[in-house]
Amino acid sequence: MTLQIDDAPVVRLPGAYAPWSGAFESDCNCPSHWEGSRFVVFSSARDPWRAEGSGVEHLGNPVAVTFDLPVAGGRWLEATHRRSDGTLFGWYHFEPDGPFADRGVRQTEPRIGAARSLDGGRSWEDLGVVLAAPMGSERFDTRNAYFAGGVGDFCVLPDRLGERFYVFYGSYGGSASEQGVCVGRMDLLDLERPIGKVSLWDGRAFCEPGLGGRGQPIIPVGSDWHGEKPDAFWGPSVHYNTFLDAYVMVLNRAIDAGWAQEGLYVSFNRDLTDPTGWTKPLRFMEGGGWYPLVVGDPPYGTDKLAGEAARLFVGGESRWRVRFEVRSVDAGWDGRRL
Repeated sequence: MTLQIDDAPVVRLPGAYAPWSGAFESDCNCPSHWEGSRFVVFSSARDPWRAEGSGVEHLGNPVAVTFDLPVAGGRWLEATHRRSDGTLFGWYHFEPDGPFADRGVRQTEPRIGAARSLDGGRSWEDLGVVLAAPMGSERFDTRNAYFAGGVGDFCVLPDRLGERFYVFYGSYGGSASEQGVCVGRMDLLDLERPIGKVSLWDGRAFCEPGLGGRGQPIIPVGSDWHGEKPDAFWGPSVHYNTFLDAYVMVLNRAIDAGWAQEGLYVSFNRDLTDPTGWTKPLRFMEGGGWYPLVVGDPPYGTDKLAGEAARLFVGGESRWRVRFEVRSVDAGWDGRRL
């Protein structure tokens, strides 16, 4: 299988207002969907903003979305699913402000929450936290610039039958053996009332609770996130590729406590229901920024669905097109950098 990367005219997502810079940025995975002929995308930088247009290359100005419940912290909307009746479900990365301030620790502990919108994502009802790290898994000795533990930096994808949703997330707490890219799942019927309905993969089955359970990484870290020299994959974005008839994951690899990036990587899996089926991540770009994201072409392509050719975004900016060529998911690689 070949992943070919070609330079392309620059496209930038409208982004979200970032209070730390005073500019508009895309500081997470940016989920998208189609409403008829209108393409809708969300970007977040502590709070989510919504933009729409005729396609990813033709988006209007972003508008801040609203939630029914205030929180002491930031919500980064990282995944969406539009049901056939038009109801939009979303999942957000939540970073509470100063959860360990009484311990003299400035880092936070992210968790993952769910939400629902009846107006295309302009306003949201918060459905509550659905994934959280085990109590006591915080690392107060951390050297990490941002996190003392927690779970987050994720994507959500339905299986081909639309019966279950799979959550690919970063696990940051506990020992190094618990850290890395993990996966949980929930049933379609539980979207309206998701609290307590996510189950985590423990290495053999989906039997650990999403709230306080311990998942087994499907892509483990090379060294502890909380040490002086971490080596860790993170920020997975997964789409179903119709041309390959396979699932494609792109992700980052951090190599220091400040999350400097060694490169961007890709992994494949024929069967979303098999967490052991992901291929060893292989680098397709040296260095690079945070949050690689593949967005499929019109009229159906999104961050969750793409075909033979698509846009590659990094940090909300695309300077490349990617083209996939079929051999076999297990047949190895050739082409640029692989």
